[in-house]
Amino acid sequence: MEERRPTGIIPQVRRTVWSVAILLAIPVVVGLIVLIVYSSRYQAMIRRMDSAAELKPLIAESLPENLFAVTAGRVSFEDSGCEALITRVTETLDRLLLETQGNGHLQLTVARRTMDTATQYVLTVRDGMAASRPVDEMEAIVDEVRDVGQLVTEMLDAFTTEEIASATASSRRLSNIIGYTALGEVLLLLAAFWYTHRATTHLTFTISDALGSLEEAVRHIAEGHFQDRVTDIPVAELQELAESINQMASRLEALLQQTRLNQDHLAKAELRTLQAQINPHFLYNTLDTIVWQAESGKAEEVVRLTRSLSDFFRISLSSGADWIPVDQELKHVSAYLSIQQTRYRDILTYEVEAPEGLSTVYMLKLLLQPLVENALYHGIKARRGGGKILVRVQEQRGILHMTVQDTGKGMTPEQLAKVEATLREAETTPLVSAASEPEHSGFGLKNVDMRIRLYYRKQKGLTIHSGPEGTTVSFTIPVRTREEIDHDEGLSGGR
Repeated sequence: MEERRPTGIIPQVRRTVWSVAILLAIPVVVGLIVLIVYSSRYQAMIRRMDSAAELKPLIAESLPENLFAVTAGRVSFEDSGCEALITRVTETLDRLLLETQGNGHLQLTVARRTMDTATQYVLTVRDGMAASRPVDEMEAIVDEVRDVGQLVTEMLDAFTTEEIASATASSRRLSNIIGYTALGEVLLLLAAFWYTHRATTHLTFTISDALGSLEEAVRHIAEGHFQDRVTDIPVAELQELAESINQMASRLEALLQQTRLNQDHLAKAELRTLQAQINPHFLYNTLDTIVWQAESGKAEEVVRLTRSLSDFFRISLSSGADWIPVDQELKHVSAYLSIQQTRYRDILTYEVEAPEGLSTVYMLKLLLQPLVENALYHGIKARRGGGKILVRVQEQRGILHMTVQDTGKGMTPEQLAKVEATLREAETTPLVSAASEPEHSGFGLKNVDMRIRLYYRKQKGLTIHSGPEGTTVSFTIPVRTREEIDHDEGLSGGR
């Protein structure tokens, strides 16, 4: 009979994981590339419209006023700054022409040619004043410059209109691309599920067959038949285990200890996976808000929202680190609240209170933002008239006291008892099994509670108080510096 060749579990699992990861990463990468491309286009459009807006008062007001001062004899032509002003306007128009395509390019071309006419008028005034031509003749030329300047500003207004239309079209294209990307993600996700099921079924049958042979041999050894040996194991890893059992039974203790360590690492890996999940609706809504602000011409608001979004995701990722300074955690939650306040400005106010000197104190990241998100969606939005979220950090005798308080709807005693029962149930549930249960897939109260207990080795995580006036969620963690954190843990300065 031909001997079966052992099959490795790790290569099969690695192959399956990489295949699924590649399938799921394709639409994500495409989406990120599209967002980066369209974001750069929006920023370029905004810069061009800002440049056009800066030129309008120079052409329509400053240039005629300076020329009038020259004709009135108040200043000389050289001191009036007219030549420098024209140079600035023409250089800006030339730059905009190089950067612009489509209908806006036509408007800028007309504006540039019209500026050539205005330049000729300005030179005529210069030469006329040098030749002592009549003042009324010079003033008539100034009026021509003013009329030409008005034409240029009208062309710039038309250019701005075209840019806004281009931004709107780009927004529609971006929405379509996002829809197609989401559809592709769903299709690839279904394909990943099918492939995972197929690979898992095959691997399960292989392992089950190997475990059957291993169980029979180990039972014989346990009954005292030490001459028996484990043979015919089709799984390479289990074959190594069988050889280890045959050679040295005492290694079981070390293997059990390794299993416990692996369970701890698996629980952390499960929780890292949960915290790495980005809510697409939050991202889409924020981008829609930025686009709306941009189309409304609120450049400062666009810059503020973009910076807040950048801070939010930069700190969320934090170069893969689990531990970050407390002030970066507060910056992360402030960025989230700043974005949400723009969306819910009529119902949401917030405040973040913290002492100074938290840049050298480290904590497990992403503990506050899920609590704030829970307060917003289940407290503030559920109450008529909205409310306020207060994030407070206090340090007492080497302990950080962190509180998220809202003046939202609050919970009834029954609801509060149910939430507390869920947390108590999580306290008595093994972290590995709890992290892998379907109901724990959300990144909320239970997740934060589990991460505090796992990483800080605490028996209790969150404390919740709720009533008609709102809800308060708090927890305590020890003050830890960078040097006190295990070298195996990731560190980030939040930069």
